[in-house]
Amino acid sequence: MEKFLAFEEKIGVQFKDRAVLREAFTHRSYINETREKGLSHNERLEFLGDAVVELSVTDFLYKKYPNATEGDLTSYRAALVNAVTLGNLAIDLGMEGYLLLSKGEAKDKGTKAREIILANAFEALVGAIYLDQGYITADTFLKTHLLGKTEEIVKKELWRDAKSFFQEEAQEYVGITPSYKVIREEGPDHDKQFIVGVYLDKELVAEGSGKSKQEAEQNAAGEGLKVKGWGMR
Repeated sequence: MEKFLAFEEKIGVQFKDRAVLREAFTHRSYINETREKGLSHNERLEFLGDAVVELSVTDFLYKKYPNATEGDLTSYRAALVNAVTLGNLAIDLGMEGYLLLSKGEAKDKGTKAREIILANAFEALVGAIYLDQGYITADTFLKTHLLGKTEEIVKKELWRDAKSFFQEEAQEYVGITPSYKVIREEGPDHDKQFIVGVYLDKELVAEGSGKSKQEAEQNAAGEGLKVKGWGMR
């Protein structure tokens, strides 16, 4: 448990119960491989943290942008809480070095799967902070580390619906309406990941993954924009 001291200092939260902090970093694969008694994986904390993140972000955006439409607020929130944003934030916080993974998962660095594991661990961390310290501390943590990215997201229009934008660009540049197809599904039923391809006619432009088909389509469209060099305006 002592190894988490430096991490606690970095995030500005001192846990009363470090066991819940360790749980936030524990992936199901680690439990399955080690069979360590008394240790739980982080999926329940992730479930809790997801709700805390959504409430904190929604409350912040509602107050910060009083003239924004419901649709815009929804788009801002989606840009803040997606796997890319949360995964990158987890890396910035140094969370990757604390992950408890199976040997196979530990080798799988720099992949979309690792990005999702990190994003899930971030949500689990928020859940752990909420359980150990309460909502105010969890909300303060999110304001400090996540919500500061809001200005950049709004200014650079990173909140734009990637799927709609990809369709606009595709119709303008090549005169084709994109289509989407589920290529495969990965993971157990309780933690399913959908891999979706975005196509221009029969050309597979890019793939994206997500916990739902809708999220995977958005991520595929975002990757498609990069592949085609169209970019986000």
